[in-house]
Amino acid sequence: MRPAALFRALMVGLVAAASPALAQAPAKLDKVSFGTNWVAEAEHGGFFQAVADGTYARYGLDVTIVSGGPNINNRILLASGKLDFFMSANSLQSFDAVANNVPVVAVAAMFQKDPQVFLAHPDARVSKLEDLKPLTLFVSKEGMQTYFQWLKSEYGFNETNVKPYTFNAQPFLADKKSAMEGYVTSEPFAVEKQAGFKPTVIELADYGFNTYSTLIETRRDLAENKPDLVQRFVDASIVGWYNYLYGDNRPGNALIKKFNPDMTDELLTYSVAKMKEYGIVDSGDTLKDGIGAMSDARMANFFDKMVRAGVVRSDIDFKASYTLRYVNKGVGLDRRPKN
Repeated sequence: MRPAALFRALMVGLVAAASPALAQAPAKLDKVSFGTNWVAEAEHGGFFQAVADGTYARYGLDVTIVSGGPNINNRILLASGKLDFFMSANSLQSFDAVANNVPVVAVAAMFQKDPQVFLAHPDARVSKLEDLKPLTLFVSKEGMQTYFQWLKSEYGFNETNVKPYTFNAQPFLADKKSAMEGYVTSEPFAVEKQAGFKPTVIELADYGFNTYSTLIETRRDLAENKPDLVQRFVDASIVGWYNYLYGDNRPGNALIKKFNPDMTDELLTYSVAKMKEYGIVDSGDTLKDGIGAMSDARMANFFDKMVRAGVVRSDIDFKASYTLRYVNKGVGLDRRPKN
């Protein structure tokens, strides 16, 4: 679901030196590895920023980012002990881990809103979610197994007019009575560039698809036996996201482009602007609890929706999929602009 060309992921060890003003940073840094779930992009910006601007180093960490991509499954590397942390797509993956006895746990949710959207042609006169029903809908295989089941159970959608989405916008562009799935941070930009019009955007999160997204996962043994290490990684990542959104994010963007040479400054700028506009990272509970916030009530609410939709089993212990131990501490709140 990205407009950038795909490339083989790189594994690069990155150590940022602490600034002279922060001499209290440990001389010896703890080495940890963090795997993303896709090629480097603005949606990963806070993590790259924390490496590039020295935030991880100031928290005593030497972080190696292992970029994801097509045919790369960093989540398996996490479970097998070859990675220390992983960037999980959404809460459904956390529920799935419990269902399959995978020994991982979510420790922070960097996105309060899932960026999943539908794009429609302006001529289709779509103004709300229900307006999508009569249109041809291009939905990916993963989408059919997840959010589309929720659309069926909560809004009465059906599969009659659904066609496979293969991450090619051409079928959508050719049919003005169609809508295409995408991420609010990327696909609208690609459509504008390719077709010269601004698509109508319907964000699923605004209609109750309230999964957390871009969660930090770690192994249960690490969370239980090295809580200080996990806390420092979570806190530094949170600060990295504040710096990326509200500070000078040029270091983070430069590192993203090093990992992904196909990334452009224009798309990076667009994606950051959309993350701010839609409150993807910083909204809701984060306004008082800080970026990364999670709550039991919201996890329970989303779990119930997914059970009703038949996406997850009702008998799994969803509370075992996450922990609030490392979040909701107000870390980084002072870095949000006052106005």
